[in-house]
Amino acid sequence: MKTKSLFVGAATALLCVFLTACGSKVKGNTYESFPISIAFQAGGKAVFSSGPVGTDCTYEESGSKVTLTCGPQSMVLTIDSDGNLNGPPESIGKLTRKK
Repeated sequence: MKTKSLFVGAATALLCVFLTACGSKVKGNTYESFPISIAFQAGGKAVFSSGPVGTDCTYEESGSKVTLTCGPQSMVLTIDSDGNLNGPPESIGKLTRKK
């Protein structure tokens, strides 16, 4: 019985380490390219702002891709090696992570 408890404890610890290492890359960050700004929050929520107008959105991450959905519209953003976001060039282009 003790061996089973030890195994479950070790598996749980490894899972926690794995989930922390593979966590969100954008959560808690804001990306900007005047006049556009995207603030990513916990729980898959984000705020997309164009000038003074902000819109509530949702997002999902998969590897280096972030799908941002605002109302009926979605766009795929790519996280580059510098940690910045690249969107469709015809709409938002490159967004730099605010430090």
